[in-house]
Amino acid sequence: MPRPFTVEDHTARMARATAEATAAGLAGLVVAPGPDLAYLCGYSPTAITERLTALVLTAGNEPALVVPKLERPDAEKAVGAPALRLLDWSDGEDPFATAGPLLDPAGRYGVSDNTWALHLLGFQAALPRVSFTSLTDSLPMLRAVKDAEELDRLAAAGGAADAAYRRILEVDFAGRRETDVAADLGALLIQYGHSQVDFTVVGSGPNGANPHHEAGDRVIRTGDTVVLDFGGLKDGYGSDTTRTVHVGPDVPDEVRKVHELVRRAQQTAFEAVRPGVACQEIDRIARRVITEGGYGEYFIHRTGHGIGTTTHEPPYLVEGEERPLVPGMCFSIEPGVYLPGRFGVRIEDIVTVTPAGGRRFNNTPHELGIVA
Repeated sequence: MPRPFTVEDHTARMARATAEATAAGLAGLVVAPGPDLAYLCGYSPTAITERLTALVLTAGNEPALVVPKLERPDAEKAVGAPALRLLDWSDGEDPFATAGPLLDPAGRYGVSDNTWALHLLGFQAALPRVSFTSLTDSLPMLRAVKDAEELDRLAAAGGAADAAYRRILEVDFAGRRETDVAADLGALLIQYGHSQVDFTVVGSGPNGANPHHEAGDRVIRTGDTVVLDFGGLKDGYGSDTTRTVHVGPDVPDEVRKVHELVRRAQQTAFEAVRPGVACQEIDRIARRVITEGGYGEYFIHRTGHGIGTTTHEPPYLVEGEERPLVPGMCFSIEPGVYLPGRFGVRIEDIVTVTPAGGRRFNNTPHELGIVA
């Protein structure tokens, strides 16, 4: 079991977030329930409803958490609660009368991307001169650089996903629905320590040409190429890996060709990971390999996304993202080729940046898996 996060951890995170907000020219942060709130102060409301909950961070002031009165006992149990000033409001009261005085009436604040419009509009109505910007735009790297404890959790989550992949190679594919194999994957993730399954993509045959295909009722056949993309949360941190398998030993030449091309693109991009390289450069390198192989028009998504307390978060490995890689960043490298109506191939590992280069959190073979 990993070491539990402490109030000291959360105090340091809130202090760093406040300092980064100030450096970005913001008056502070308004943080809604979700991954940002859990990361910063360790509080995750049992139910996220129309009732306002907001963490307000401003320089020179104690972090303040505004909560519904009926949920205050839960908030007091949060790991970071001792570092917070708790303010509650009751049903029938205006929550913005409680939260509003915490904000500079003419300030500009970073706000969680997942804040309900109901709550953001409430702040705007109560404080018409206040302006807001999303945390992804204003502090995109807030959760991007992981400390040693977070890296250990991500490594453990990756290892658990790897164990699930090794076991799924032993089950029958032919004659079963995609949803059957997806259920097997989900059960294996839970068996190997995940508390939450976020997705189990099983794209067989032509369905594999849709990068975000959800497992459906299609019956998998011998001769199908199948994309397996799956992950979730273990000890609060994410896993996300993709491997491509073929049903039966008779693999068409083009499937072998495309798979080898994607494997080389993934490996070449991984070898380019090092501090100072721009995020977009990793995308360019993977894309160049696939384009030179003749399939560039069929690589239709970015090369990667960050991962941490959620399975998709900054940084994004995509053209136009010039931010340099730094040690502690964690992200996927997942090039793919998708041939409409035929098949798809994707290979994905979670990678972190170290001073010496890249380190994988997924370590199962990249070769085309053969299943029955």
